[in-house]
This record gives sequence, C-alpha cells and structure tokens, in this order.
Amino acid sequence: MSKTPHDTPMLDQLESGPWPSFVTGLKRLAKDSDYMTDLVGQLEHSYQTRKGYWKGGTVGVFGYGGGVIPRFSEVADMFPASKEFHTLRVQPPAGMHYNTDVLRKMCDIWERHGSGLIAFHGQSGDIMFQGASTANVQAAFDELNELGFDLGGAGPAVRTSMSCVGAARCEQSCFDEARAHRQVVNTFLDDMHRPALPYKFKFKFSGCPNDCMNSIQRADMAVIGTWRDNMRTDEPLARKWFAKHGLTELVNDVVSRCPTKAIRLMQTKDVATGPKISSVALNDTQSLEIDNGNCVRCMHCINVMTGALAAGTDTGVTVLMGGKRTLKIGDLMGTVVTPFMPMKTDADYQALVDLAKTTIDFFAENALEHERTGEMIERIGLVNFLEGIGLEIDANMVSTPRTNPYVRTDGWDDEVAKIKARKAS
Repeated sequence: MSKTPHDTPMLDQLESGPWPSFVTGLKRLAKDSDYMTDLVGQLEHSYQTRKGYWKGGTVGVFGYGGGVIPRFSEVADMFPASKEFHTLRVQPPAGMHYNTDVLRKMCDIWERHGSGLIAFHGQSGDIMFQGASTANVQAAFDELNELGFDLGGAGPAVRTSMSCVGAARCEQSCFDEARAHRQVVNTFLDDMHRPALPYKFKFKFSGCPNDCMNSIQRADMAVIGTWRDNMRTDEPLARKWFAKHGLTELVNDVVSRCPTKAIRLMQTKDVATGPKISSVALNDTQSLEIDNGNCVRCMHCINVMTGALAAGTDTGVTVLMGGKRTLKIGDLMGTVVTPFMPMKTDADYQALVDLAKTTIDFFAENALEHERTGEMIERIGLVNFLEGIGLEIDANMVSTPRTNPYVRTDGWDDEVAKIKARKAS
C-alpha cells in the first residue's frame, strides 16, 4: 500500500456509537489496499456533499448477460484507485448451507481479485462480492465457478431465489424447501443469466407460515409451507408447558393472541368433539380446544407452545403472487393464487415449476417495462391474471372480497355463474 489514508471525520462519527460500524470493516481492508483507501475517501466525499457518485455501464463475463452490477466512479480523478467498483452476484446453496472450507476459499478468491468486501446476502439471496475492477471480474468469476458456484440474476431477469434452512434443521418445515428451490432455479437458469423480462422476478421459499424469508412482502412468487388437516397436539408436553408457564401466560400469550379466536381454554368435561376440533389436556381439569376450521395458520400458538402444538401431517404449500417493495406504486404484499398445493411427489414439485413457467410467460407478454408482477396484477385485475395463468377462482384466494383492492365486485355473480357452468360442462 502506497496511498496515505484520507481524512474521514464524518465516517469516524459512525464508529462512535454503541453498535459495530461498517466503517470499521472498510478501514481494516483499507490498511492493506489502495483500492479500499480511495473507496473510503469517496464515501467520505459523498457524505460531505450529500450525493452519490456511482454510475452504471456494461461489464460482464463470457456467456452471461447478467450477474455483474457495474459501478464506475464519477469522481475518478479524485479517487483513481477505486474508479471501478463492480459487484458479482453469486448464487448461494439452497437453504444457505456452507462449510468453513468453502467460506475460506471464497474469501481468498475475493482478496486476490477484489476488495475483500463480501455481503451474505443480498435481497435476492445472492452472495454479494462487492468491489472489483473490470480487468478482474472474469478472473474472479472463473475461480468461483471452479469452486462450484454460478452467477445469479441481475437486471430485468429471474432472480436467484432464497429458501430458509427448512427441513434440514427446522421442526416446523412443511415441505422440502431446498428441493423446490433447486428445481425452480435449475429450470430458469437461462432467464437468470440472460435478462429478457420486462423487469425482475423473484422467488422465495419458506417452509412454514412463519415465513422466515419474508416472501409475502418481497417475492413475486412466494411459496410458503402449510397444512390442511387438524393441528397436532402432545399432551405430556402440553402439561409440562402449563406447569412451567401457568395460566396467566397461557391466556395472555396464547389464547388472547389468536387472531380468529380459534383457541379456547375449557374445562376438560366441556371440550367439544368434531372433525375440525383438536384438544389437549393441560392438567386434570383444564384443556385447550382448537377450532381448526377457523385457524388461519399464523403459527403464534405453535411458536409459543412448540411441541405441545404442531402443524398437521397433510402438508403442502400456499402460493402467493405479487409481493414487492415500492416502485411505481406502493408496497404490495402477495395475493394468494393457490390456497393449497401438495408437495410430496415428483409430480407435485413439477406442478410448482409448471405454475412458475406459466406465470413468467404471462408476465413477459403482458407486463409493461419496469413493472413488477404485483403492479401488473393491480393494473389488469386479479381475475384476468388468474385466467391468464390458467387458475380457477377460489374463495380462499381473498379473505374479504368486497374490500380487497385487487378484486372488482361488479359482475361478481356473473363470473361465479360462468365458473359453475364451465365446471358442469
């Protein structure tokens, strides 16, 4: 290293708080790198002028149209060592399973060819190798590729996807998230590497309704594990939980927090019986009664009384479409398009892939430029979208049709009549 570190009074303030600062990491890398020294200098300059100085361009590797995010400095004359600071998006393993050997090799590769700055992970799930010159991008990719990794999506393309750790380690998992993730990614590799869509399309896979991937808010196609039979109970664990936590916590943190009042504390002798009723004894006189017909799978009671209460055994997924952050219109959460799809056989996983293919084809043909799936649905209407991807309207797709902003209710009865007639024929 030959450069003298830049004065960074504004960045220094970010290190003065009680929490770890990214500035400390940048300065540590800058001790041995002129490249990072000038990057820190440009960042301080941006803070002082309240303006960003990175612009796009065209950078890539042989055979790929995406996967590299180009950044060229507009103040290269002031900070010449960091005039190019490109990012490589690299696909992680499904469920983000690594061993330390692979992580060390990744770090070594990026120290040889890039800045040493890595983010695990970006919003689309990619490993973000941040900071490389144009000359080093290809060499870095070649070594990462030899290690077994591929570039992810960037630009108007199918994105890398994310899945939770799921069935590998989590007892709440309702399907094989890693299998679904890999099958979808392998199907759409060309659409990731060669951007050709109106805008980006994201998949996310969560093993249960806890939705640890935040797929409802962030995915154009969210696949969330669920079940359609009764919740399971375990009496010994329920008694053990109740003996430890007591009546007050049960009422305040389980019964009263059920959003549909599907859980009731009952005298054991008064517990109802029926095909949709689950019950579990808490002691010799008191029991919990669960009305599964009104359960909306929010997972709160299962999270609090894990083991005593558990998901059912008839598991599968719910598929939602259209989640995204603010773009042309405000934030949108995913809309249910398939209330339940089993995920047990090869045919089930292929059916999920087929639905994804149909959806992306419809999106490619009907979305406007720079328009996400949720915005397209809002513009053309949910009924037209469902018809376009070949799904029948289901009452479970919306909770309150007369107030849902995606559904026009005028002519609703006529549409229902058409569906009944079509099914009858």
